[in-house]
Amino acid sequence: MTAETGKLVIVVTRGIDSELSSVAFTIANGALSAGMKVSLFLTSTAIDLVRKGGQTMTQVAPLEPLAALISSFQDRGGVIWACPPCVASRGYRQSDLLDGVVVIGASAMFEEIRTGAATLSF
Repeated sequence: MTAETGKLVIVVTRGIDSELSSVAFTIANGALSAGMKVSLFLTSTAIDLVRKGGQTMTQVAPLEPLAALISSFQDRGGVIWACPPCVASRGYRQSDLLDGVVVIGASAMFEEIRTGAATLSF
């Protein structure tokens, strides 16, 4: 991890059908608590996590409900990016997604990595 930047990018490819989505948001919240700047880039079925109502469809005990994890992440300054082709392939529009989710290409993620962000993937 690049300690000098204090940034973390987490790539999430799993959706409401996988406990890894809850683990990703739990770790992301932990990184925020540690003072890091955290961005999540959602691809593939992970897009369903930020579709309005989608985050209420899963919980992995004993972790917090996914909806609470996502809300906490956003409320504390975490950034969520959604892959444009992944959004489009599901027939979603920006209005179908949670407020604050940014539909943007991988260039945003690459810029964070280029400037020293550590990366994780789920």
